[in-house]
Amino acid sequence: MPNSKQTVVHLVQQGIWNTPLESMPLAQGYMKAAALADERIRRSMDIQIHNYRGGLALSEMANRQFSGGVPDIMAFSVLGWNYRAFGALAETFKQLNPKGWVVFGGTHVAHQGERVFRMFPDVDVIVDGEGEPVFPDILRAYLDGVPRTDLAHIPGLTYRDARGAPATTAPRPRIENLDEIPSPFLTGALELTDDAGQFRYDVAIMETNRGCPYKCAFCYWGGATGQKVRAFSRERLRAELELFAKLRVHTIVLCDANFGLLPADIAFIDDVIELRETYGYPRAIETSWAKNKSKTFYEIVRKMKQAGMHSSFTLALQTLDDATLSFMNRRNMKVNEWEELTEWLSKEGMDCYAELIWGAPGETVESFMEGYDRLTKRVSRIACYPMLMLPNTDYSEKKAEYGIISVRGDTDDFEYMLATNTVTFQENQRMQRFLYWARVLAEMCVFRHIWVGLRELAGFSQSRVLQDIGGYIEESDDPVAEMLREDMASAIGGTGDLGGGVALFFTDPRARQLLRRWWAESIHPTLPRDVAPVLDEIFRFDLLIHPIHPGMDSDGSGIDLPVVSVRGGEYYVRSGVPLAYDIPALLADLRADRRPDLSSNPTIVDLYYRTGSENAVTSTNHEVIIHYMGMTTEEVMANAAVRAEADMVPVAAPQGGCG
Repeated sequence: MPNSKQTVVHLVQQGIWNTPLESMPLAQGYMKAAALADERIRRSMDIQIHNYRGGLALSEMANRQFSGGVPDIMAFSVLGWNYRAFGALAETFKQLNPKGWVVFGGTHVAHQGERVFRMFPDVDVIVDGEGEPVFPDILRAYLDGVPRTDLAHIPGLTYRDARGAPATTAPRPRIENLDEIPSPFLTGALELTDDAGQFRYDVAIMETNRGCPYKCAFCYWGGATGQKVRAFSRERLRAELELFAKLRVHTIVLCDANFGLLPADIAFIDDVIELRETYGYPRAIETSWAKNKSKTFYEIVRKMKQAGMHSSFTLALQTLDDATLSFMNRRNMKVNEWEELTEWLSKEGMDCYAELIWGAPGETVESFMEGYDRLTKRVSRIACYPMLMLPNTDYSEKKAEYGIISVRGDTDDFEYMLATNTVTFQENQRMQRFLYWARVLAEMCVFRHIWVGLRELAGFSQSRVLQDIGGYIEESDDPVAEMLREDMASAIGGTGDLGGGVALFFTDPRARQLLRRWWAESIHPTLPRDVAPVLDEIFRFDLLIHPIHPGMDSDGSGIDLPVVSVRGGEYYVRSGVPLAYDIPALLADLRADRRPDLSSNPTIVDLYYRTGSENAVTSTNHEVIIHYMGMTTEEVMANAAVRAEADMVPVAAPQGGCG
């Protein structure tokens, strides 16, 4: 409990996904660590982090927020998805404490003081840059009795002056030495474990550097201006990594703009690999990889492969159309080398995925679909994001020039594209339906392997298959199809959550039955007779490797599966799975452009499924979902860097099994 004389500060953050586990509130962890580095603030203030899952009703958030008392200061980490909710929560707070201070920070509100103050009269201060040096200054001003309308002496913010007008102070230089920022992990500012002593978040989030040298028109990562990239020291990052390794954190997600750009990134990976050899963790690294792939990137990939480290290597292409690329300000990126890169990654046996943006200025339906199918010849997992206009970006400032017609979300503050100079409203509506199936079925890994089989053996493009299943489900009278249509309707324009559709396919046996009927009725009859049996088996294999979670196994048949420990990681094991063909070998041949042997070759495989997928299968994070897909013995051994079966230890069967 706080000392009655202490000033109470609430740091508020909310993730985007409504999942069983929290998303790590890294931004507020930084703010708390920076504030507590000041001895006076540490002595005089009780600083609490309040972290909420996505989708939480505002009334529930308010009741939780103030159930333990009303604070003196509320500071919000604001992003597009929580902008409106936090504005409303600020209003409630001011009703409870009219003298309280409300601080907004984050890229969505930085340099947007006039608009934010107009929409939310109860917001007092907006941080316009990096918050770690600014936030303690705000707290010190409060302790000094400075009025919240008289903050002109603090650089790097916009405040509401005595007349109620926005007043912006001098800009604050960016932090050159990032090690000046206290670590939220090493200082204990961010609570990492639950009551049982287990790591409490879905993944650990880290920064190794800040800044982005590019000026992409759709992105505010670099503030659309380009920034010098600054890095944390190796010593600090290693200490943070070791803490996570001891806590048995499976996946580290780096919120860097271009990991693999700096030579120091090689040293980071060396430390990850060494710590995993010592502690068994972490098992995977996910990040936004460098847009231009240098020698540093290739060396990192080789090191990760040799060590059995997993990652999804990103091809952040966004478009394959030259005119659209020019409008994006991405001409300086060597994106045209992507085909050579994907071929190299495939030969190295490494997984990769690509990113495209639908509806960017200059793009047409024809150019997008042509680019999509060209890309799927090398990469089936493509994240197709709908075009959004974000504050502080080139696109948001040139809407009229590009003929962008948009609408803001009901509960968020994103502007969703409805039409442009090159895309009509009707065309966009049709494409939004395609994007739904592309994201749910391909990006979210409902199907991983049928794409290459259908393309190479039957000549079916990925877009053709997606349009086929979309048409089938839209016409089906199956109750699950109706649920999927409702989910799709809510997601049109990007304003809804794909999680409903993803969860259906991964958790509901009826959805798998719907997929089997679609295949049998719509795809199988059109297949060349000589390859149909092989493609049928690849389809069956795709369903077999769906994640397993309590209450459901990947077939929906209610089988209790044993759990084994592979170097500290726990996996459900489905032993002795009969396949009419050696599907893993056949798929490897297809991806390597080798002619596979299509003769019948009955094979028995064991499939391993990482436990704890409940959080993944209800999210729309494909980078997390993929870690729970079924793996063969060879794959799980490589993933865990284990070389001998002696490292596989049986664990007691789960209570109630997976049935």
